[in-house]
Amino acid sequence: MENISVAICDDSALMRNLIGRIVEGTEGLEICFKAQNGQDLLDKLSSEPKRPDVILLDIEMPVMTGVQFLQERRSRGINIPVIVISSIATEGAAVTMQCLSLGASDFVTKPGGTSVSLKIGDVSRDIVENIASYGGRYARRHGKQVFDPEFFDQQLKLKEAEKFVQEKKGSESGQTSQPASLLNHANSVSSGTSSASFASRWTPSKPKEKAEIKAVREGGKIEIIAIGISTGGPNALRDVFKAIDKELKQPILVVQHMPAGFTKEFAASLNSICPLTVTEAVDEDPILSGHIYIAPGNKHILVERRPTGNVIRLSDAEQRNGHRPSADVLFESVAKIYQNRALGVIMTGMGRDGAAEITEMRKQGAWTLGQDQDSAIVYGMPRVAWELGGVQKQVPLQNMAAEISTLAKEHLNN
Repeated sequence: MENISVAICDDSALMRNLIGRIVEGTEGLEICFKAQNGQDLLDKLSSEPKRPDVILLDIEMPVMTGVQFLQERRSRGINIPVIVISSIATEGAAVTMQCLSLGASDFVTKPGGTSVSLKIGDVSRDIVENIASYGGRYARRHGKQVFDPEFFDQQLKLKEAEKFVQEKKGSESGQTSQPASLLNHANSVSSGTSSASFASRWTPSKPKEKAEIKAVREGGKIEIIAIGISTGGPNALRDVFKAIDKELKQPILVVQHMPAGFTKEFAASLNSICPLTVTEAVDEDPILSGHIYIAPGNKHILVERRPTGNVIRLSDAEQRNGHRPSADVLFESVAKIYQNRALGVIMTGMGRDGAAEITEMRKQGAWTLGQDQDSAIVYGMPRVAWELGGVQKQVPLQNMAAEISTLAKEHLNN
């Protein structure tokens, strides 16, 4: 297997070093080169003998900013995926959305303050997942044999388990509330397994045959549409909502895994290109026809039945599947309230969030769609949902808006 090659562009030597350590400490990744600003990055893309599979890009830099680099990248036709990683994104979500509109694939926030070196571990998972997803896809399309995102996901879980074991050994009580999946990994670590040379022991999980689901009722009219999406989602949703039918009547509720503080600007950016109204959801909002609601970062979104009409509720309940908002929470709520009068859509994303409860939606008779493998940045969430029998039809991204619009129109009144 070859490594996914990473270019790091940041004016801070400390950040270049810290991010570099994350890359170098992950099997299957390597540093191609480091750059101090956008102009330095452009120069090295032209002069260095090896080209990266993905670029990690700061925003606020001297000489040439990240925004200016993205503009120049577009004019030069450079198609290497870019992950924006900058502390300014925390205070300037609008700048981050501008970067996405200029062609950046996704973003990760890096910690600020005086203890950056201590906090960088908090976002190391996001950094590795984005590199594995976008960089891995680019590398494979250019003929490289690299590990798929599942390899990196399992490696990350093993590292987290090792950390947990060390903390447990240092604790007198040994009590924990860690999830079962982490405890299973911890048990393997305790038995002598470690993340060293992880590649020599890792084998990819075999695809399963699709389970057969027999719904308890026939599909009815579609009164609501629920979408769950993660890695690869920001640009995928731009593609879908830009092309959605302007006459669509049903409301759409969306869970996009995204940090708090960004979803309001994300909704605004979608609203600027979508023929329907897109807003960040607010607790107790009435659910209006032809309106798209984006779950706020760090809040679950669900539906509550009221005598005067169903409303949106937001929740601070514990994470589910490692996420808040969680697609499973939304799908579970829709399955309970709407049963067979809904359309569920699960799209690109790592892991399995949403898979179990879109399957429950299908069991209740709801209509369901999943993004197909070829068009998904990460075929994780939709794959698990398909294997569980929760997806009626797999759809490429370029056809998703039309498929949603057609189903919604055909089942508006039946």
